[in-house]
Parts: sequence; C-alpha cells; structure tokens
Amino acid sequence: MGLPQLSATNGDTVSVSYNSWLMKHPSALDKFDKMLSLARGKKIVLFLDYDGTLSKIVDNPEEAFMTDKMRMAVHDVADCFPTAIISGRNRQKVYDFVTLDNVYYAGSHGLDIVAPLESSKYGDSKHQTKVVDKKGNEVVLFQPAKKYLPAIQQILCTLKDKTSSIKGVMIENNKFCISVHFRHVRDEDFCTLERLVKSVLADYQEFRLSNGRKVFEIRPDMEWDKGHALEYLLDTFGLGSSSDVLPVYIGDDRTDEDAFKVIRSRGQGFPIVVSSITKDTAALYSLRNPDEVNKFLLRLVRWSKNYCLGN
Repeated sequence: MGLPQLSATNGDTVSVSYNSWLMKHPSALDKFDKMLSLARGKKIVLFLDYDGTLSKIVDNPEEAFMTDKMRMAVHDVADCFPTAIISGRNRQKVYDFVTLDNVYYAGSHGLDIVAPLESSKYGDSKHQTKVVDKKGNEVVLFQPAKKYLPAIQQILCTLKDKTSSIKGVMIENNKFCISVHFRHVRDEDFCTLERLVKSVLADYQEFRLSNGRKVFEIRPDMEWDKGHALEYLLDTFGLGSSSDVLPVYIGDDRTDEDAFKVIRSRGQGFPIVVSSITKDTAALYSLRNPDEVNKFLLRLVRWSKNYCLGN
C-alpha cells in the first residue's frame, strides 16, 4: 500500500512528495515541544516576514491585510520576546498594515530599519540616525541605500511608462526597492514584460533583479539582504555576540532564504518556511500557511508564560 493522502487546511490534497518533503522540513507545530526544549536558558528573538506569513497572499498587494486574530498574536508574542518584521515592502506600508508599536520594522528587504540602538558591527554610523518614534522613544533609523533614491525614482518612472501597455502589471514603490507584480499579467505577455524590465535595468548597473512570488524585485546591488538585517537587529538588541540567543525566523519567500542561511550558520535557532507545497529551502522546519503561523505564535506565548511560572 502507498502512503495515505492527507487533507490540507485549504482543502487541497497533500501529495506523497509533500509528505516526503515534510520529513526534511517537519511541521514546527508538530515539533514544537522538542524545539522549545532547546530554548531553556536562552533568549528567543523572533523575526517575521509579512506577506504570505502574517497575511495571506492576495490578488491586490494593497489589500494584504492581516486578521485581527493575527495582530493580537503578534502583539502578545512581542510582549514576550524581542520581535521584528522584515519585509520587502515599504516600511511605512508594513506599519500601516500591522499598527503595533511593540514591534520593530525593517522594510525594503532590510534597507530601511527602525532599531532600538546603533550597531557598530553591522552598520556604518553615517547610515544610522537617531529619531523619536510615535511613543516618544529615541530609536535608530538605519538606511544604507539613501544614495540610490534618485535612481530608484527614475527607474519607477521609466518602468511605468514602458509597461503601461501591458495589462495587469502593478508597480509598487517600496522606497529603497521596487516590486513589479505580474500575478495578473497574461501568460503571453510575460516574456514581453520581463524583456522590458531587463531593458530598463540595463541602464542602471548599480541595481539587480531577482524573482519572488509572481513578482520581479529591483534593488540596489549592494551586500545587504534579510540575513544582514537579522544580524543587524540582533546586534541592536544587544545580542549580536551572545552565545545563548535563539533566533526564530518565519518567512515564505525566496528572499527569506538569506535569513534562514544566517541562522543555519550560527548553529542555533529555528528557520521556519511557510509553504503548502514542496520547495528548495534552507529552513529546518515548516508551517503550511498564516493560520498555522498564528497557532505557532500563540503556542510561543503560552510557552513563555508557563516557562516564567516554572522558574
């Protein structure tokens, strides 16, 4: 007899190949107790992607709203552990979606970060500015790609002009990077769109093009990604060189792989990919969808409270 097929939370059938994939990337819910047994005596720091992790992937990126249930879970977990959201989106846009002030935000794939303190190890002082947040607290704004802003505006204008005849294209200004969404582009127009995007970037050698989930990502060609953002934030939390810190990163996109690899290189921590299909990933654990992310966060909150009571 073959392996039985299981019904997924979205009603689809989980294939045998997905079951095999789960052997390599087991559910973080199923392995929760084992994972957290390694956390005793360590400082947990939580990092979260936004789209596809805290919110469902939707047809219109402007409508990627998180549920009130998820917002409450993020709020509660951030009261227990230092928590940051690292997104490819404009940082202000992510804040507008989340509207929580006990969370730190990193936008533009980590090129725009609000942190509690400066980092001398991972960030040049000329890119770090002390500002006052909405609660009146002094924080640090880290923006290492400011010099690229004029070129980004030029690329935006050129892209909008050259792609205006292609139906379904959505171009998103994420401040220090640009997202060209093609979820609604007809298959027969995709190659034309790809050619046009590459032709625009041919005049801007300081930028690089990468693919995400139904999106082209354009950002400065500099050595900085979500993995660097994770290291920067750990350092600003005062935990950069700590041997007893346990970073947890939950994300669903290709850009999150850089953060997964950083955690793997540290030798401790939990990289968790959000996926209901098989995919190549450096993550050690998995969750199927934002609903399971919500359950995982709530279990972290309960674990934290029980752990404190037990000590």
